[in-house]
Amino acid sequence: MAYDIERYLAIQSAGRPSFGPNGQIAFLMDTTGVSQVWCLTGAQEWPQQLTFHPEPVTFASFSPTRDELVYGMDDGGNERWQLFRLSDDGSEVVNLTHQPDAIHHWGGWSHDGEYIAYTANRRSQDRFDGYVQHRDDTDANLVIDGSDKELLSIVGWSPDDERLLAREVHSNRNHDLYCFDRSSSTITRLTDQDREVRYPSAAWGPDGESIYVTTDWATDTLELATLDPETGNVTVVYEGGNWNVSSVHVDHDSRTLALARNVEGYTDLSLFELDSDRELQPLVTLDRSDGVLSGPSFGPDGERLAVAVSAPTVNTNVFVFDWSGSHTQWTDAATAGIPPETFRTPELVRFDSFDGLEIPAFLTLPGTDDGPYPAVVDIHGGPEAQRRPSFRALRQYFVDNGYAVFEPNVRGSSGYGRTYVDLDNAEQRMDAVTDIKAGVEWLTDREEIDGSRVVALGGSYGGFMVLASLTEHPELWAAGVDIVGIANLVTFLENTGPWRRRHREAEYGSLQEQEFLESISPINSIENISAPLFVLHGENDPRVPVGEAEQIATEASEHVPTETLIFEDEGHGISKLENRITAYQRIISFLNEHVS
Repeated sequence: MAYDIERYLAIQSAGRPSFGPNGQIAFLMDTTGVSQVWCLTGAQEWPQQLTFHPEPVTFASFSPTRDELVYGMDDGGNERWQLFRLSDDGSEVVNLTHQPDAIHHWGGWSHDGEYIAYTANRRSQDRFDGYVQHRDDTDANLVIDGSDKELLSIVGWSPDDERLLAREVHSNRNHDLYCFDRSSSTITRLTDQDREVRYPSAAWGPDGESIYVTTDWATDTLELATLDPETGNVTVVYEGGNWNVSSVHVDHDSRTLALARNVEGYTDLSLFELDSDRELQPLVTLDRSDGVLSGPSFGPDGERLAVAVSAPTVNTNVFVFDWSGSHTQWTDAATAGIPPETFRTPELVRFDSFDGLEIPAFLTLPGTDDGPYPAVVDIHGGPEAQRRPSFRALRQYFVDNGYAVFEPNVRGSSGYGRTYVDLDNAEQRMDAVTDIKAGVEWLTDREEIDGSRVVALGGSYGGFMVLASLTEHPELWAAGVDIVGIANLVTFLENTGPWRRRHREAEYGSLQEQEFLESISPINSIENISAPLFVLHGENDPRVPVGEAEQIATEASEHVPTETLIFEDEGHGISKLENRITAYQRIISFLNEHVS
């Protein structure tokens, strides 16, 4: 039987695990309709809910020494996250930051559990400084002046808590790392500022004499390397085999290193022991390679690892692995009564684009013989992101209700190396839109697909891709759904959060190149659109301001049937269950009218 959209949206997820000092695990679960902090002391026990806010919690991190944790939350999707300290029974909540106009990015606990570190744009909206704060205080010490740095974040504490590792992101393809010495109050750049190199994941080694980093310092894809904090020397210690080494985590006490590879979107997670010479000694490869693993957290004994596991037919839950390779599912997030055996698995496919470039995609077909099917082309955001084979309730709803779902990773997507991610930069932007055209042509050549009923759907940058596809190749589409998308690259860059502007200009092009930006902005080709359009946005969106939705809806409504839905209590996306139900009920009704 086919279930309605409300049932699919009620499927729960449990993720972002954090081991506590006594072996308990805190995690985020959306049972109440928004993600809150829950806690378990053992596998499959009844969880205890620790927070009860109307707004979603974004992370929770247990103290390494006390039964308390820090969590983050904003107001109405405005992304001005505040930090709160919570006792593990939920009885005491302390607002640590008290700066509602500033954004706070978590940087971690010190190993002794006495201090926390974070970055915040308290002094200037467009710059982040580094702060250290005692767990009992509500006042913080500014320790890293970020006034001359781009998008500064704190990565973690050295084993002796005397140094902090910080990252500066100039663009998605250019990072620098710094070491702040607390005793001397000095900061040292560790990386070569004259080279464009990525260091997306980094962790102190257990001896403090080395830093483990994922980097494309030597190759097109990310490898694991050590960075010497004294000399800046980089030494590759693990090659990814043409796939990105996507993250590294180190437990200092047990000298255990967890390494994740992104292989065609699937996660390959391995554990290594670090010997006295800092050589990697293989322990085990964790066998959950049929999906995506995220958020590793080492247990207090260093012999267990908690991760969130998500697969195409498995909603997100927390699993705990031990060094024998066995695993135990700790959480039991419900599937809203929908039998998991009804969920469909995507097929990994590839198609050739206009220039011969091979584009990977996931294609999921209904399990019926009622074709040819209408199709939803679901375009990811980013643009430096990747559609991966994790659980997506919306994918399962569409497939269960007779749609094929096509999820392409067009040029510019991450996960396939530096060259691939750079192929859509600036003047090459529209090549990615042409990839969508090639993908739709490949898709509709299949006898299972009805080429007259193809829908473009996407959020954020994916929303831009929807609008650009509708205006550049209008003949392909029966309808479009734009969720928090960019309509005008000029007004987007002018009005996006000031801390993001330079970072986004490195990707899309500078405001000084206004003529080019205008030439590729969908708003300036709106007369080409011929498909009905649904526009959805959050009033408080700091990334893609709501004016983008207002512009495109006003202009498009003069040419095609246009529906608009704006939520006053949402930001860059729709996070609250009641709003998601309203949004997707409207979208489904829209598609039933114009496509089905």
